[in-house]
Amino acid sequence: MTTTRLLTTAACVLALLAGPPRAAHAQKVRQPTDGGQPAAAARPARLQPLFGGLTPAQATAAYGADKVAAIAKSFASKEEASAFFATKGYEYLSENQPDTAAYRFNLAWLLNPRNADAYRGLGVVASSQPTPDASIALLLQALALAPTNALVLSDLGTSYLIRYGTGKKKKDLAVGTETLQRAVAADATNAVAWQQLARGYYYQEKYPQAWEAVHKGQALSTSSLDFSLVSDLLAKQPDPQGTFK
Repeated sequence: MTTTRLLTTAACVLALLAGPPRAAHAQKVRQPTDGGQPAAAARPARLQPLFGGLTPAQATAAYGADKVAAIAKSFASKEEASAFFATKGYEYLSENQPDTAAYRFNLAWLLNPRNADAYRGLGVVASSQPTPDASIALLLQALALAPTNALVLSDLGTSYLIRYGTGKKKKDLAVGTETLQRAVAADATNAVAWQQLARGYYYQEKYPQAWEAVHKGQALSTSSLDFSLVSDLLAKQPDPQGTFK
């Protein structure tokens, strides 16, 4: 897109999104049955991953096929529109606006159900939940569409390690570590993935490999360092490079 077209497109899209989708109007506060306070309202469908687990056809009907068509007309194709909303979703995530990000990722998915970035974005949003199960499910869908995407692999592997940390299931540790190995193989410059892989090796008691991964991540970005992991590693084995004492 040219700059002028991009600005025009953004303005049109913002106007279309000014009002909430029709699916949101279906969410109501349920009345209490025991004389107590009203039950908490369910989250609007537009803020739930994949509009609350709908199929693309169901979500289109709930959102409004005419509204989806109007949004798509602002772009050269539905795929381009989907990419636009996925990008906006990540921008909102960086601004700590997860609800707005979730809505944009849902629109990206609605416009192109084969956009891996939409699933990954929703998986990142879902990672704030008490358990990583929902995040893993969404990231697996992203991986099915983009099996070599380093960011998807990194997020997925990390989610498996988080679940291992709470459930101590060996399968989660094995799958998480293997997935992170694939992530750094796909992109050796992903500093965060190296640090997460180091955590996986630590859990497996492979301390020399863990230290090696820590240093590879550190060399790429010092801000990626997990000092909690470094402390845990020092309790098991001195740093072979002598950087951390």
